[in-house]
Amino acid sequence: MLAIRFFRTGRKNQPSFKIVVTDKKNPPRGGRFVEEVGFWNPLTKEKVLKSERIKYWLSVGAKPSESVYNLLVEEKIIQGEKIKKHKEKKVLQKS
Repeated sequence: MLAIRFFRTGRKNQPSFKIVVTDKKNPPRGGRFVEEVGFWNPLTKEKVLKSERIKYWLSVGAKPSESVYNLLVEEKIIQGEKIKKHKEKKVLQKS
C-alpha cells in the first residue's frame, strides 16, 4: 500500500521535510521512496507542492498521513475537513 508522508531532512533543530510517496512498509526515516511530490520548511513557512502529481497518486490509491492530509486541505489541493491533531481524552465515570 502506498502512503504520502513527510520525510525529515535538515540539521538538528532545523527541520525541513520532503513530501514523498512511499510504500507503507518502508521506514519513515531513511527508507526508499517512489517519488518526491513536495517540500515543506516549517521554520520559513515555505511550501512547494506538485498538486498534479499529488492528485495522481491519490487517484491511484495512495493514502496521505494525517499531517500531510491537513497540509493538503490547507492548500486546497483536496476537499474536506482537517483531522484533529490531538485526540480527546476519554472521561471515566466513577460509580
